[in-house]
Amino acid sequence: MPFGYMGRILRVDLTKKKVWIEKQDEEFYRKYVGGRGLALYYLLKLISDPRIGAYDPGNVLAFATSVVTGAPFPGNSRFTVAAKSPLTGGYGESEAGGFWAPELKRAGFDAIVIEGTSPRPVFLWVHDGQCEIRDAQKLWRKTTGETEDIIRKELGNSKIRAACIGQAGENLVRYASIHNGIKHVNGRTGMGAVMGSKKLKAVAVKGTQKISLYNEDKVREKARWFTQKFKDNPVNSILFETGTSGGLLGLNDLGVLPTRNFQEGVFEGAQKICGQKMKETIGVGKEGCFACPVGCKKKVEIRTGPFSVDHKYGGPEYETIAAFGSNCGIDDLEAVAKANELCNKYGLDTISTGNVIAFAMESYQKGFIDTNDTGGIELTFGNAPGMVRLVEDIAMRRNLGNLLAEGVKRASERIGKGSEEFAVHVKGEEAAMHEPRGKLGVGLGYAVGPKGADHIEMEHDECFASKDSEFLTDVEPLGMSDALDPTDIGLKKVRMFIYLQQLWGIYMILDICIFVAAPGRTFKLGDILELVKAVTGWETSLFELMKASERALSMARIFNVKAGITPRHDSLPARFFTPLKKGNYQGKSVPRKEFQDAVKSYYRMMGWDDEGVPTIEKLAELDIDWIRELL
Repeated sequence: MPFGYMGRILRVDLTKKKVWIEKQDEEFYRKYVGGRGLALYYLLKLISDPRIGAYDPGNVLAFATSVVTGAPFPGNSRFTVAAKSPLTGGYGESEAGGFWAPELKRAGFDAIVIEGTSPRPVFLWVHDGQCEIRDAQKLWRKTTGETEDIIRKELGNSKIRAACIGQAGENLVRYASIHNGIKHVNGRTGMGAVMGSKKLKAVAVKGTQKISLYNEDKVREKARWFTQKFKDNPVNSILFETGTSGGLLGLNDLGVLPTRNFQEGVFEGAQKICGQKMKETIGVGKEGCFACPVGCKKKVEIRTGPFSVDHKYGGPEYETIAAFGSNCGIDDLEAVAKANELCNKYGLDTISTGNVIAFAMESYQKGFIDTNDTGGIELTFGNAPGMVRLVEDIAMRRNLGNLLAEGVKRASERIGKGSEEFAVHVKGEEAAMHEPRGKLGVGLGYAVGPKGADHIEMEHDECFASKDSEFLTDVEPLGMSDALDPTDIGLKKVRMFIYLQQLWGIYMILDICIFVAAPGRTFKLGDILELVKAVTGWETSLFELMKASERALSMARIFNVKAGITPRHDSLPARFFTPLKKGNYQGKSVPRKEFQDAVKSYYRMMGWDDEGVPTIEKLAELDIDWIRELL
């Protein structure tokens, strides 16, 4: 009898309107675990040529949970959506929390793997071991909130969880997102656009099946312990009080808050848009995810004025506030909240959307575009109404929004005239709201991470700058004890990055939220190991999980190599090689030669060749020899 996992993968072919179930054994789950690992197994097996277009019917879209998803402990609510990315042309992946993933497990499945393209809009109705492909014509052109409401009414159950797209996904905005419960978002790399290309409006799930746990008492004991202790943890306490936005002022003080399209590291209006200000003014409460007491998702409401906001669309998190706030030079918190609401309504990734608008503002500032291009908007930094209007234009592909819907990389190629010099992306994915000129490990993650300029690759450098850091103490089981300067980019930093990348990779295959786990949070590495054992009954180890994480990273690299991504793509945008204008790191830039050397050292430490390709020996060591034929 399996514990933790259901042993069943739901397979769907939208072209043939065919549904079937594939069973997998324990060996499969111990090797690939879930999340990124499980999704990549199917992408590599089923996508015959990763060079195909992301909107080709041959692209595969995988929704994956893990062997522990659905067990009632904090942070255990997430799932992964993966496919070839329309934004980067390589491996695309995004995670979200909420309640959808545990519901999929109770419906009897660990994952859904979707092939083909429907000729007309459809949605999937997955319930207690069954799946129906249903007509979604009436859902097309509806917002995420409207879609969820209509599905629940049609199926007669207000508890149904729906992962759906809005108009942005339908319009193939390359960074369109997927939303469950409206405000829980698979945001990055354009997975919502892949759904739109397949004419798949939503995946609705409801189940009553029990998830068997090897030691249910132990799981509940660990969950109770966390609930009693998490407010004593400094990071979890901040998340409880103000959510991720509670860290904005700290980054501003450090001089690494992205400002005006990453030109500066300090924003003079930071106090007006910080988490505490949001709590004191427009905040109306908090929400959390399945089995988690932290409640880091904050709700806002604005009842009157030009930027009225409905609280059911949640509230802006740190990345959103920085993207639409400091990075656009805007200190109007209500405008930022409105931009967040529109993104959650129409299905847009807030990081990419804020980035492309900041890029457009600098393009306007430097005379590369004018009001003839913007539809009459004076698109200066700080123009809050203009920013909000442009969010809607992007979702609907109107005026300049049609170009910006293609992402920063493609927009800069179209605008030309040197605008590529301030197009802040890696592999086509817009940079997250973290400044690598003040933390070079983050920059290394942007360059070599499988998705592009994503910050969920490792814990950030400043957390390991002091011997007294709890973060450093937490990773001693990995053999790390040296404090390193955030601007260090030598071999010790590369080693630290790899170990931390593989640690966070464990959370990506287990689909456990990084906000509850070590380093720096309440659950320590030993606690995570105990939970995996209690759920699955496996006599597992940190070594086994680190290897499973490394296996998934190498699989992602193989996908990218086959998709045409080469070492020249493993770099940073020109902006980060130029000096920062303001803040503690004023005048600092990423040292180009040392950084390139670090990328090469990363390849070698990972067991990849000088072209960044995992060697035959490395594939054998990771027990994925079957991938050799792809090379």
